[in-house]
Amino acid sequence: MVALGRSIGATRSSLSATAAPRLPSLFLSPVSEARYGYRRLSSCSSSSLLSSSSSLSSQQRWPYKPTASHQSRQVHNQSHDQASSPSTPASSAATSSSLTSASSSSSSSSSPPPPPNPRRKESAGGKFNLYGDEWEDTVDFAIQRFDELPHRLFGVNQHMIINYELKEALRVMLRQFNAPIVYCFAYGSGVFPQEKAGRSISEAEFRAVHPKPPEALVKAQKGSPKMIDFIFGVTHTEHWHSINMKQHRDHYSGIASLGSGFVSRVQNWGAGVYFNPYIEMNGMLIKYGVTSIDNLVRDLSTWENLYLAGRLQKPVKILRDHPRVRLANQINLIAAVRTALLLLPPDFREADLYGTIAGLSYLGDPRMALPTENKSKVDNIVSNNMVHFRRLYAPLIRTLPNVAFVDPVRLDDENWILNPEANARLQQDMDLVKRGNMVRRLPGSFRSRLYFQYRKKFGIPQDEFKAMMAATSDQDGAVKRRQAGEFEKRIAADDPEELRRITRQVIKQTVNWPSTVQSIKGLMMGGFKRSWRYLGEKMAKWKKGRDEKASGGKPEPSKKAPDADKASKKEE
Repeated sequence: MVALGRSIGATRSSLSATAAPRLPSLFLSPVSEARYGYRRLSSCSSSSLLSSSSSLSSQQRWPYKPTASHQSRQVHNQSHDQASSPSTPASSAATSSSLTSASSSSSSSSSPPPPPNPRRKESAGGKFNLYGDEWEDTVDFAIQRFDELPHRLFGVNQHMIINYELKEALRVMLRQFNAPIVYCFAYGSGVFPQEKAGRSISEAEFRAVHPKPPEALVKAQKGSPKMIDFIFGVTHTEHWHSINMKQHRDHYSGIASLGSGFVSRVQNWGAGVYFNPYIEMNGMLIKYGVTSIDNLVRDLSTWENLYLAGRLQKPVKILRDHPRVRLANQINLIAAVRTALLLLPPDFREADLYGTIAGLSYLGDPRMALPTENKSKVDNIVSNNMVHFRRLYAPLIRTLPNVAFVDPVRLDDENWILNPEANARLQQDMDLVKRGNMVRRLPGSFRSRLYFQYRKKFGIPQDEFKAMMAATSDQDGAVKRRQAGEFEKRIAADDPEELRRITRQVIKQTVNWPSTVQSIKGLMMGGFKRSWRYLGEKMAKWKKGRDEKASGGKPEPSKKAPDADKASKKEE
């Protein structure tokens, strides 16, 4: 027993000494913690950052092994909320299996190591650089655990940092649903402001929107209370609606009387999302959309309709994470950068890139053609969330071989990362081979539509085109680098203005029909009263944007409450 105790103690100490690689702390911590971390990193040069990150290429995915005491805590403390942490394991099953292997390995210090788990087979040798893109050629959407992702820090850029108290208030709200939610993100102006704080409003005005708001929400939304939008990813939609309708029948319109099967069928129309708007939960006014994990992954990875993918191309707060979605969303984000590069000139700035990306999903949105949406929406989203966009896309820009920052910026540079006024310059390589490779790596459904337009333009016979596509198919199961063929190079060699026009046309075709169906079925999902309220608010936003544009982009001066100035001084 004494020998066994010593063996376990030695195992614990060796495990706790294992060091896990990290991204710059600025990408993993709130602003205050990021500033502290930056002071610790300030002595490191950009070259040392590169060398530390490149060392990841020689490691297997998720090499970190927790201590026995930490493993025990994981078994007792695992929950859905913990899954939203970028480095949290996917399931208690994975934790229990690791516990078993840890206990068996500690039983005898002289016993040989156990054989590798067959489920942790490393595709492409399991050697992926933190700033590389080799993982794109070995994507497997059947993964079930976070440790099956290409590396430990994969997708950490997707996790935006917001006020901690607000994040916890949103998570507490999720626990009010008995129906299982396996993935969830909050998005929109209710979480990420799209305008600067306006006039001070009274508590009664704020409570007219949020009846009993938590203090964190009052501070976050300041003088502009807005409904908070959510997307719930669920496994079985009909079963989920059945459970939710029993608990929250008042969330649904009259069509719920036809049963969860009919609600699920309505959900599948258009983009595959069912919305319940103007719901009061935990004193907050929310709108939540329900979609299946399969539908979400499909749109993120193929751009079938860009409805959900477009929302995740902008900063969102992930409250519950899922390995399949994180993998698919990384594909979505890199595809957004590549598509934006096709629409941008050789030299541009950060704001141009982020604005182009944010505008992709609005190109074919029918709401933008009607008086129901602020025409300055995209500019407002980017200008008020530069730091979040930078956190989301700056690490991805490092992975692409044909675009780079011209200005001397680093991912551990606090003065740039956390500066909302910074607007670094970028430059893309217009080499035909590199741009052809970029076209070849666009999402499947979107790429097929682009190819169809260029087949018509180039006058390629259908049989010849099919043979050409079969030669470069991704469906043969082989792991191979997706390189540009002659057809992709011809697309890249097209006149830049013509390429931009056709790319925009394909985006509009992708977005228009699903968005139109979603808007129409909104009348069924929300009912007449809620739909009328939603339409009124959208028209008010359109009118506000029109007035601001007429006044030169400046909001109209507003009257402050009599004691507003005194109150603001007291807060300071």
